[in-house]
Formats: sequence, structure tokens, C-alpha cells
Amino acid sequence: MFIPAPPLSLPGYMGKLLRVDLTSGQLWDEPINADYARQFIGGSGLGARYLADLAGADTDPLGPDNPLIFMTGPMVGTTTPAAGRFAVVARSPATGLTGEANSGGFWGPELRRTGYDGIIITGQAAQPVWLELREGQPPRLHDATALWGLDMYATQEAIRAALSDKQARVASIGLAGENQVLFAGVMNDHGRAAARTGLGAVMGSKRLKAIGVRGRLKVPVADEEANKTANRAFTNIVVEDITVQMMRLGGTILSMDFGPVVGDVSARYYSTNELEGIEDKVNAGQLSDHFLKRHVPCFRCPIACGREIILPGRVEGVVDGPEYETAAAFGPMIGSDSLEDAAYAGHLCNLYGLDTISCGSTIAFAYSLFEAGLIDEKTTGGLTLRWGDAKPALALIEQIARRQGFGDLLAQGAARVGAALGVPDRAVHVNRLEVPFHDVHAHAGQGVVYAVSTRGACHMAGDVYHWEQGREHAELGIAYGDPHEESLAKMQMVARVLDYRAWTNSAILCHFEDVPIPDLLALWQTITGWAWTPEDLLQAGERIYTLKRLLNHRFGLTRANDTLPKPLLHAYASGPTAGYAPDIESMLQLYYQARDWDPITARPNPEKLAALGVEGIG
Repeated sequence: MFIPAPPLSLPGYMGKLLRVDLTSGQLWDEPINADYARQFIGGSGLGARYLADLAGADTDPLGPDNPLIFMTGPMVGTTTPAAGRFAVVARSPATGLTGEANSGGFWGPELRRTGYDGIIITGQAAQPVWLELREGQPPRLHDATALWGLDMYATQEAIRAALSDKQARVASIGLAGENQVLFAGVMNDHGRAAARTGLGAVMGSKRLKAIGVRGRLKVPVADEEANKTANRAFTNIVVEDITVQMMRLGGTILSMDFGPVVGDVSARYYSTNELEGIEDKVNAGQLSDHFLKRHVPCFRCPIACGREIILPGRVEGVVDGPEYETAAAFGPMIGSDSLEDAAYAGHLCNLYGLDTISCGSTIAFAYSLFEAGLIDEKTTGGLTLRWGDAKPALALIEQIARRQGFGDLLAQGAARVGAALGVPDRAVHVNRLEVPFHDVHAHAGQGVVYAVSTRGACHMAGDVYHWEQGREHAELGIAYGDPHEESLAKMQMVARVLDYRAWTNSAILCHFEDVPIPDLLALWQTITGWAWTPEDLLQAGERIYTLKRLLNHRFGLTRANDTLPKPLLHAYASGPTAGYAPDIESMLQLYYQARDWDPITARPNPEKLAALGVEGIG
């Protein structure tokens, strides 16, 4: 039975959420909480606020009470360029902390067009189900028994066929989510992924295979004519931006072309940033020359950083091409110079619904243990894991997704693998989330982001490396400088980057857009009606970031969790950053000072909580 409710009238919002209890099968509408929306915006921020109401310290991440929250933001589905994202939020089974992931494509805007800003799912279905949302029709749950076991691509096609609509958009899990791999993602629009923190495993634990959405409603904005004018100016800036043009030309794998010069690319399981020629074979030019079929944009995106490629002899037809993190995970991290193998590894991860960062990093950890003589073929089930040979990694991807053989252990992530094998200090993670492949020896501030990001090691929570490569937002007090600077001023900048990204991940807006803040806020006002200053934006971001921090304290986070793994704290003997290692403890003390947090407990003080309006949470 579905219980409708009138939406709240709020510019920039559809005004309601869909609530789903999979245990009872009940579905109902709930007007969006206007106070929550004004304070926490949307996306991961608003999702975290609802998570705070629904999850306690004893909530089992893979239990029926863990809410699985899909959330859009005020910019999503409007004419704003590159605002086609959505966030997924729950308590993470990988970290035990606040889990969040976000994805591009078209699913988020399509959800808005059905009349909803988000979906909150609790309970656990008795058998596999999928959820249908169509504009003008009551939402429905369908039996998904026949879909259980299908890969992510086949699932999307099956749901479109069931809806008799090729334009329907589908978010789904693959085998990895069904088997509750702790780094399973939620996949949509072919190879787009809300990948990190294992939220596909949460979806699998609820026996929810997919969500199909289709609608034609328009997102209401505060001032239609002013929005058209502001959006034209905004779009022109995006199209003409040199960074955007480079991203359109090369895609995210372009980081393999210039990152090695400054030592930004981690290799051989974080033991070096010297690639020994791998960068000559794994890069944007090689992808374009040998594999590229076409560029693929997200909803209303002029950047088109996505790639469709061909892998003749391996996959029939076109497949989604590798992003930078995927290419690094299955290239330099295992010492391989085969772009084809890295691309195929990315395809397999998409097929099964795996986070390529955590999957690739965990596999590379196994390679490093094998090379060090700490495990052998008896442990790996006969696989010989030698640097440079990607073939065993391809076999391990399938083992992980199916929870078979050595893959069953690897499916738990690097931290648990290290503990099980008696080498916990060799595992590179922060709060059980594997570290991305922007090297902290190249960018000290990025190390602090990894240490204090609310979902574990995360480059999307704060891309300090982008600003240290030349970005600047003077209105926010964010500018580039010495990448090895460890001063209080630098930590203040790191805090502002984290706050800014907390805001963009809630609005939601793609990180690759680099528009001046006045133009961004002018557009923001036409959508929401809120006349914000840059200070208002940063305060909203700080409020969102602090809320997630408080949630993590509820889930058991302490000062000891703010750190970097030991392998990252040693200087490399040679290479672009030879002799330098970040002094993480010194920087953290300065970071707490910049935040006005207690230096012993790393908690915000009561005055700060009151000023942000988040007292009582945590």
C-alpha cells in the first residue's frame, strides 16, 4: 500500500521524499524537512542529517535497521551544467562510520523528475525486490528473484524492459552487492558508480536489486528568468575554462600524463611514486589512440569526461573506459604497464559492481605481501602475484565478487586482510577505507584530508591536490602554494577546501567545474532564493562536515582515528619527492587549531556546535 502526501513548497526542491519499509512492504511520501534542507542542503549533507535521526551507535551496517538513503540536491536536474549527481548515505559496513558515495550520470535528475528529492529505505525484504518510481503513478515494489545474480549491465536492461521504456534510468547492484562485498558500489547509467564505503553491500543486505526511475517533471526554481540569465553566464565560464577543456580532451585519466612529474601517482602499493616508464603506456593519449570509441557526458554536462572504449577480443561491443583511479589501481599500483589490462579490470569491476579504488588497492596489498614473501601460492589459491603481471588481478576481481577462494578474504578490504594475515601495519587505509592514488608525498595537505575525511581516506572530500596544481578561489580563502607547506595557514586552507567540498557534495555539483564563487552564488540564488555570501557557503559546508564528524563520534570515532597508515609516513629514497614525508601529527594539531577543536579529543567545542546549530547530535 502506498500513502501519498502533499510536497513541501520550497524553491529548488521537489518537496518530498519517498519512504520505503522493505520488511512490511509499505511505501509512503514524507514532506522534506524544510529546516534540514536549509541547514544541510541536499546530497550527502541532507542524507547525513536524516541518518542522524535513524541510526544509533548499535546500528548494524548490514542489518535491517540501517537506513539506505538516496539523496539529490537543489541543483540536480536543473539547467545547471554538470549537476546530474546523487548521493547514497548509510552507516558503512566497511568503516563502521558515516558512509557516503556519489555518482554522476542521469539517474539523479530522473529521480527528481518523478517528483522526489530522495528515497529513505529501511528494513529487509524477504526475497529480492526492485523499486519502480514513475511520475504520476504510485511507487511499487516488484519481485526481483529472476534478476538476482545478473550483472549490473544486464540488470539495467532488464528493468528498462520491464518498464517498457528505454529512457528509464536504473541504479542497481551486481554480484558484489548481492554477496555483501565490503567495497561493493551502487551502479547506474552503465558504468557510473556510487562506489565508496560499501553501500552496494547495504543494498544487497536489504535484498534490493535495483531502483528504476522515469519522470518528466520540472525542478521548480525561485526565479525562472533570472535563472536563465545566470545559467548562460555560468555555462560560458565552464565551457571556456582551460581545466574543463583539458578534461574534455583527456578525461580523468589525464592525471596519468602530468601526475608522475610531481610524484602524485602512487605505485607498487604505495612504496614509491617512481613509475619506471609505466606513465608512457598508461595515459590519456594511449587510451585515445588505441581504445577510445567516444566521449560520454553526464546530464547536461559540457565536460564529457566519461569514455566508451573497445577491447577487441575481450569484450564484444563498447564498454565504459577507465577513470584515473581505475587506471592507477590496476596499472602502477601493481607495477603493470598494460593499459588494456587496466581497462578490462575496470570493466570487470563495473560488471560486478565493485569500487575500483578499494578493489585495486586491496589486490595490490596482496601483491606486496606476495613479493615480500609473507604469503605464497598456498594462500592465494595457486595465483602467483608478481609486480607487472595484471592477469592474476583479473582473476581475483571475479573471486572477490563471488566471495570465492582467496577473494573471499580480499572482499573484506585491506585492513581486515592485514589483520587476518598478521600484518596490520602494512595495510594502507584510513578508518578501513583504502587510500586513493594521489600521493601524500606530493601534496602534504592531501594527507590531512585523508586523515580527517568523515568517510575514511577520500580525495572527493577535499581535493587539495587540485588547488596545489593551480586552482584558486580567493573569495573562499583557497589558493595554491607550496605543496609541502605544513603551516597553520595551510591547515586553514585545508579546512576551507573540506568545507567547500562538503557544500558541493550537497548541492550537488561536479568537482570539475571551477567557476568563480560570485557566479556560483548568483546562480544558487536564482534556484533556491537564498542570497548567500561566500561566508554563508563556507559556514554551510562547515555545518555539514561537522555533522558528519559528530555522527562518527556516535559510531565510535576517537582522536586516535585521525592518522595516516605507517607506509605513507616514510620518505621515498628517490623520485620527485625524495626525502620528504608528511609530519601528520604536527599538521593535525594545526588543523584542530584552525577548526577551533579540542586538541586532545579532536572534538568541536560547545560554542562551535551552537554557532553551527548542530548541538545535541553525536
